[in-house]
Amino acid sequence: MTARITGNDYRSLTPPEIGAWTPSLRVSVVVPAYGGQDKLDLVLAGLAGQTYPAALTEVIVVDNGSRPPLRLPDLRPAGTQLIVCPVPGRAHARNAGLLAATGDVIHWLDSDVVLDRRSVEAHMRWHHAAPYLVVTGYLRFTPAELPAPGVVAAADDLAKIFEPAEPHAWLVDLVERTGGLVDNPHRAFSLHVGGATSVNAALLAQAGPMDADLILGQDTEMGYRLAQAGAVFVPEPLSRAFHLGPTMRMRDKASIDRVSHAFVADRIPAYRWLRSHPARQWKVPYLEVVVELTGRPGDEFGYDEVRATVDAVLAGTLPDVVITLTGPWDRLGAEGRAPLKDPDLDLVLIRGHYAHEPRVRFSLEAPDSVRPAPPYPATGDGRQTAAVPYRLRLPAGWVPGEDSLARLLDLARDDGYGLVSVLLAEGSVNTGGAKGVEGAESIGDSANAGGVKSAEGVADAGSTKSAEGSGNPGNARDTEDLGDAGKAGDAGGSVRGDRRIVAARLERAAAFARAEIVLAEGEDLDDAVDDVFGVLWVDGETYGFLPEARPIVGRRGSYRARTEAEAEVARLTKEAERLRGQVTKWRGEAGTWRKSAVELRREVGGLRRELAAAKKVVQYGLLSSVKRAITRRR
Repeated sequence: MTARITGNDYRSLTPPEIGAWTPSLRVSVVVPAYGGQDKLDLVLAGLAGQTYPAALTEVIVVDNGSRPPLRLPDLRPAGTQLIVCPVPGRAHARNAGLLAATGDVIHWLDSDVVLDRRSVEAHMRWHHAAPYLVVTGYLRFTPAELPAPGVVAAADDLAKIFEPAEPHAWLVDLVERTGGLVDNPHRAFSLHVGGATSVNAALLAQAGPMDADLILGQDTEMGYRLAQAGAVFVPEPLSRAFHLGPTMRMRDKASIDRVSHAFVADRIPAYRWLRSHPARQWKVPYLEVVVELTGRPGDEFGYDEVRATVDAVLAGTLPDVVITLTGPWDRLGAEGRAPLKDPDLDLVLIRGHYAHEPRVRFSLEAPDSVRPAPPYPATGDGRQTAAVPYRLRLPAGWVPGEDSLARLLDLARDDGYGLVSVLLAEGSVNTGGAKGVEGAESIGDSANAGGVKSAEGVADAGSTKSAEGSGNPGNARDTEDLGDAGKAGDAGGSVRGDRRIVAARLERAAAFARAEIVLAEGEDLDDAVDDVFGVLWVDGETYGFLPEARPIVGRRGSYRARTEAEAEVARLTKEAERLRGQVTKWRGEAGTWRKSAVELRREVGGLRRELAAAKKVVQYGLLSSVKRAITRRR
């Protein structure tokens, strides 16, 4: 049974100790090179001294148009060949080497990186543990003088030759701040650096060759596609290597980021900060929404239902989306005489309405959980859906709210779920109607409307956990009471007894790709997804899904609402400033009044003292007058 890894937690694997195991997999070391014969000689000398069996190792040096041409030195591994790729560019050279490689594992190696003698073995022990790994060694950048090739081949520890050296600071920081890429797996694919990285050959074949259209950033872009193919990324500290001199990034990081970001933004949806534009489209969308026009056999959704769903998706807060409409488009023909009586009128209307919308494509069949469906007609519109990280299967007629898709994606991404099923409705099965559910109710309408309660596997409103209360993605699934609702390939729902459940499915491409790799015979694919990423059910109404069209706020309406809100904010800000000024004025006046009050208190005190003195004078005078009167009487 193939080992199962949850998320990017490769710690569940126990690779054998170096030197204490018997390998069986072949490795192809691909070394693209342009000039630098002296450094290439050292690279091949380092490979000649590897502890991994020479009989299981082949080395392919790709001369990318060097002048004078490169040559193979005498000191090299036995299974070394030199091929020529005249098309300039490292991606072209690597693809040429990949085409010539025959190993079970492809080990990328730059022509100025010398491997420690145990490095290849350190990589390969992981690849024997699981067939979907990407392993990267630790590079150090040395300014040391170049030694003789024989010195390198004989060295048991290259540190004695090349230290002191600088670490690959960016890689070390990425590994340390993500707990070895386990705590935050979203950026794990960035570990794929071509200097010293190995990849399972079958996984690489699934992801595809390097993108030769890129100027820079080819390694990261390939790492992203490997992640979508189900890869787990492993940093291997026992694999050490020395880069002869500084890298281009160390010399001019800002300029390199400026160039690479301009290209990878179009191809790596996971880099959300590079896609801040509110409206533009990208080569690889963040989300593909699949809307199937066919419900039950012989039953097709109408133009109005499809338009309600598609228009709501296009008008949402997530512009980074492409929609695939699947249906019998090949049966449409030109009906010029009586178009209103055309039995396929609704199909004609749907096709005509969205034929020139670049975010809508047509297909004869729904994509499976890993591979995209071919567009119809075959020329398509050029949009790439193979590397789309998320796919939402949404029944026609169900309308997401303006922010529904963005919220679902945040849930899946932040909590690491491989599948989020959205329970839309449950009701009695009938024989007609677009939805195939008689008396179907949105689950949020009633807790006991013959539907499914949160205790039966649907998260309560405001909660993203399962009925069991577990926040662990691996335990967030409780679908027994829902039967096979929302299984892959059943976009609209399923029948359980005389009840029909309508559900949408948000599928993570990486989760389903890995689930296919580890799938056991007879096992349901969703169960495998649950093991490697986790599955969750949520309530549709909580996330804003309704079975009816809603008014769409156009871009101009949104602009006007925003400008009105900004004007109101400006007015309130001005009023607040006026009030603050008034308060300041009042505080000043209050200070004046307090000062006046103090002076008045002082005056009152003086008057009181004068009055007291006057009273004493009066009292003294009166007393004297009495005494004089008494004296006269005597």
